Amino acid sequence: MQQGSLQDWLDSSHLAGANASYIEELYELYLDEPEGISEQWREIFDRLPTNGAGPEANHRRIQDYFRQAAMEQTSSVKTAVDPELTAKQVKVLQLINAYRFRGHQAADLDPLGLWKRDPVPELTPEFHGLTLADMEREFNIGSYASASGDTMKLSKLVDALKATYCGSIGAEYMHITDTDEKRWIQQRLEPVSGKASFDNDHKKRILSGLNAAEGLEKYLGAKFPGAKRFSLEGGDALIPMMRELIYRAGHHNTKEVVVGMAHRGRLNVLVNVLGKKPQNLFDEFAGKHDERLGSGDVKYHQGFSSDFATPDGNVHLALAFNPSHLEIVNPVVMGSVRARMDRLGCENGAKVMPVTIHGDSAIAGQGVVQETFNMSKTRGFSVGGSVRVVVNNQVGFTTSNPEDTRSTEYCTDIAKMVQAPIFHVNADDPEAVAFVAQLAVDFRFEFGRDVVIDLICYRRHGHNEADEPNATQPLMYQKIKKHPTPRKVYADRLIDQQVMSPEEVTEQINGYREQLDKGECVVPEWRTMEAHSVDWTPFLGHDWDAEYQSRVPMAKLTELARAICDVPASHKLQSRVAKTYKDRELMAVGEKPLDWGMAETLAYATLLDSGTRIRLTGQDSGRGTFFHRHAVLHNQEDATTYMPLRHLSDDQAPIEIYDSVLSEEAVLAFEYGYATAEPATLILWEAQFGDFANGAQVVIDQFLSSGEQKWGRLCGLTMLLPHGYEGQGPEHSSARLERFLQMCADHNMQVCVPSTPAQVYHMLRRQSVRPMRRPLVVMSPKSLLRHPLAISDLSELADGTFQNVIGELDELDPKAVNRVVFCSGKVYYDLLEKRRRSELTNVALIRVEQLYPFPHEEMAKVLEAYQHVTDFVWCQEEPQNQGAWYSSQHHFWQAIPSGANLTYAGRQASAAPAVGYPSVHNKQQQALVNAALNIEE
Repeated sequence: MQQGSLQDWLDSSHLAGANASYIEELYELYLDEPEGISEQWREIFDRLPTNGAGPEANHRRIQDYFRQAAMEQTSSVKTAVDPELTAKQVKVLQLINAYRFRGHQAADLDPLGLWKRDPVPELTPEFHGLTLADMEREFNIGSYASASGDTMKLSKLVDALKATYCGSIGAEYMHITDTDEKRWIQQRLEPVSGKASFDNDHKKRILSGLNAAEGLEKYLGAKFPGAKRFSLEGGDALIPMMRELIYRAGHHNTKEVVVGMAHRGRLNVLVNVLGKKPQNLFDEFAGKHDERLGSGDVKYHQGFSSDFATPDGNVHLALAFNPSHLEIVNPVVMGSVRARMDRLGCENGAKVMPVTIHGDSAIAGQGVVQETFNMSKTRGFSVGGSVRVVVNNQVGFTTSNPEDTRSTEYCTDIAKMVQAPIFHVNADDPEAVAFVAQLAVDFRFEFGRDVVIDLICYRRHGHNEADEPNATQPLMYQKIKKHPTPRKVYADRLIDQQVMSPEEVTEQINGYREQLDKGECVVPEWRTMEAHSVDWTPFLGHDWDAEYQSRVPMAKLTELARAICDVPASHKLQSRVAKTYKDRELMAVGEKPLDWGMAETLAYATLLDSGTRIRLTGQDSGRGTFFHRHAVLHNQEDATTYMPLRHLSDDQAPIEIYDSVLSEEAVLAFEYGYATAEPATLILWEAQFGDFANGAQVVIDQFLSSGEQKWGRLCGLTMLLPHGYEGQGPEHSSARLERFLQMCADHNMQVCVPSTPAQVYHMLRRQSVRPMRRPLVVMSPKSLLRHPLAISDLSELADGTFQNVIGELDELDPKAVNRVVFCSGKVYYDLLEKRRRSELTNVALIRVEQLYPFPHEEMAKVLEAYQHVTDFVWCQEEPQNQGAWYSSQHHFWQAIPSGANLTYAGRQASAAPAVGYPSVHNKQQQALVNAALNIEE
């Protein structure tokens, strides 16, 4: 061979630089599984020099060897392969990869046929230099998982690729880096050309789901014309899809499925999947309501639970309650699933599966979706993967178009951040929908990862039934008006296939209508709910002042105090942490008063010892933001961790403490979901700074403060919000006490500001031991964690209880008192120290440790000695328009004697929660303390 012809051959052969990536991929496959490639390529790779390097041979050296071999006329590599054929062979492999990567861009996904998508040249044989003459040639198909063998005619291969990747399913999975996951998907899609083979009974079941979806919407539209129901019409395939997901979960021996969704199609899911009685829904449309609930909520926010019979056993279903904040239910569902997993002793998610249903604009537009994806594989928040369904009606919310709602090609691109496979599917092909549902569930159980189904459909009506969509989407709605319903499309297909007769189809429609008329459950798989392991009965009907027994004997306290200080000698602690534990050893034997960290940890120890599970999360929860807790100890030599609270006894309850992802909204929502599914566990979320809780305001407003009133959902979650004015500026001072107090009503939550270690001990124990389950909001301290006066004796823990109000502690003559100062939190110690230095004996200090529900009876007892006083003051660190003044002063007025006066001492009203200059802070702090004590300086 002459040099010129050799170079021409080199440029066009399988050894050319343009094909390097394919050689690399083939070579890596050869290293992992030699039998997975063709015999010709295996013969080439077998001849490569390894120089003893084994499977880790340098790839660059291999590439250099190929190039050198190509230029040597005597190369055995050249003689082993026909140059022209191998060049074509590589092009065929490139074509296969092109379909795997980009076939979804040419798939038939839009039921309306309105999508205008640019052609993808890479999907044509011509783009790869394959000619018409090549179409009848046999080629090795590499890793393409054909059912017909290792080789195919190019024409048949192209047909198979189009059927697999450009039909009703558009599979996006090549962004996944794990080869096993990609190969698994290929093995499921390619041998069947992306199509399932269902028997006639299965097809009839699919049609039954479509008939139910359409039948309910038409029935509601006729019975309650003009009423808002956020119809599913156009996305009817969601109902057979949901049923298929549950059947498949049952096949994997799943015990529970937890569903979260917004309002679109929710009524349909409630009736046709979970088995809510239509009559109950009709009553809600008619204005009837549950007298047991307080304010209640609209019908398309309601949750439900039931049991669903599958051939492999009953699956318990739970649809989470959800406000109109769309995607916020995602982390709530995940938290509920994690609680159920813990209860069932399931670590991999095999027994509980979450399903979240999204809107196309919402999944791309709401940041909590990203936060929830980000948690999916973390230790503290993983649930073994979730199935995420997007009801993609191509409109978004009210009048938007896709180019206005996102900056990506698909609304599901956000899922690529966790390498979730994404299956786009045409909702007018319900068999493809059912196939994808099975595929998604199987992937989730195989790999424990999230998977996304993009159900591409349309919205037959406007945003709600009173909306007029033609005003903003005229072309789409002209097409929709002429487009047959999904049920009609599929029924006609089954009639054509002679699976059903027209009479059978009509009979199915009439039968469902008759069931609706009766108002009874329309889900054939519905079963009477079995008894589940969570019994909420002991927690019903209790209020915050319910009596409880929380005393722990001194001997047991001392035993546990020593146990939580016991660290293996081999576990080397950081010097400051070691000193903390040395101090705690002295506290355990009564040689030193308890500080905040010791009292808090001891509260956890007593609960664990009595069988109460504990879960604590937050961005620095293991050590505490302010270096006070140190419940998780890090070995300075090998970075291993040790948790003394896990080593109290052999039969203690488990405790989980996790440093969370850098999120407030999703993490707090997760913990709320956990708490609503597990009443017997003490669940705590700690903000890094209390100020940061404002990033989770939706959770606080829509779930924690109002969930019981709207939905009857009890929740015992505890929020620890570091709060206090130490001159650290406007984002590190205030947990926005005023916002919580403003939301307080109907005894919906507790707001506490504990000021001593004994108080935090008793407060945490009360939250668990007392049978009431309502949120506890704690303005927890920062500087008080190590304040020399904020200490307690071990006896205060053993013999005391939580004091909602703490009266004057110094020995003052009550008759000499002419001013009483109410306060909460850290400012008490500023007032106390200033009063002592000034030797004042006429001012009494009263701490309000629980601001809501306000403890009127206890306050009255404390004030019995001061009925002669007419000068009362509320003192706070926060600006006047913040803190407790505006929200709680009516309680103070009610508490003080008749005819007495109440004034304010604190910072002036401010738009910001705190100043940013320490000097200004100190000046303000001194002024408010002096004003409260009536000192002039």
